[in-house]
Amino acid sequence: MGTTAKAMILAAGMGTRLHPITLTKPKALAEVNGVPLLEYAIRHLIKHGFNDIIINIHHFGEQIVDFLKKKNNFNIKISISDESEKLLNTGGGLKKASWFFDDKKPFLLYNVDILSDFDLKSFYEFHVDSEALATLAVRGRKTSRYFLFNQNGHLCGWKNMSTNEIKITSRTVSKLQPFAFSGIQVINSDFLEMMEKHEGAFSITDVYLDLCANYKIVAYNHDKSFWLDLGTVEKVEYAENLLKGNNFLLK
Repeated sequence: MGTTAKAMILAAGMGTRLHPITLTKPKALAEVNGVPLLEYAIRHLIKHGFNDIIINIHHFGEQIVDFLKKKNNFNIKISISDESEKLLNTGGGLKKASWFFDDKKPFLLYNVDILSDFDLKSFYEFHVDSEALATLAVRGRKTSRYFLFNQNGHLCGWKNMSTNEIKITSRTVSKLQPFAFSGIQVINSDFLEMMEKHEGAFSITDVYLDLCANYKIVAYNHDKSFWLDLGTVEKVEYAENLLKGNNFLLK
């Protein structure tokens, strides 16, 4: 991977599960041991060669803009996709920012509310070698919603454990393996054109499920790396205790 690979940080969500923190700030600026989640994400991307980043904003978006100015954009190129008028969800947010990915290269999409030491460079290279439309970072962990993959690691469907809703979009329905999505994905630029029929706010998951019967969307298991979802106040507190005194994510 060259240093020209682009990335997008999804930071526009309301962060309602992080109340009361997000009553006065965006979830991207929720802190773990005094460092905002957005800074962890940016540093992680920079460490693995992603130096051209776009960030979408909505809830208290001006605070994110101000934060980046104070940090001098971490001495890299950072663009903003402003969703202040309407929150567009993951798919709609990517579609609005599609102008940014004009180099026709695969790009990385990264949720702001995670902490990880996951090797993004190796992940990106795996995607390029796989010749897939998209590669999803996954783990074998408990969650309420799972992506379902066949024995070759190809996406075939999705299951909601809370409602028991299941959607299988491939003819291969036997021996499907459930994996939890980690909020990190590499996507080919061709995918942007495939979202054209979707309008307004929509989930990128729905697009994947529409496409996976005819296109190769694959899993990349990273169970051996450190990874935490920071979606709730309790998980933020857990991360603070875990990293106190040895915050290896900042090294």
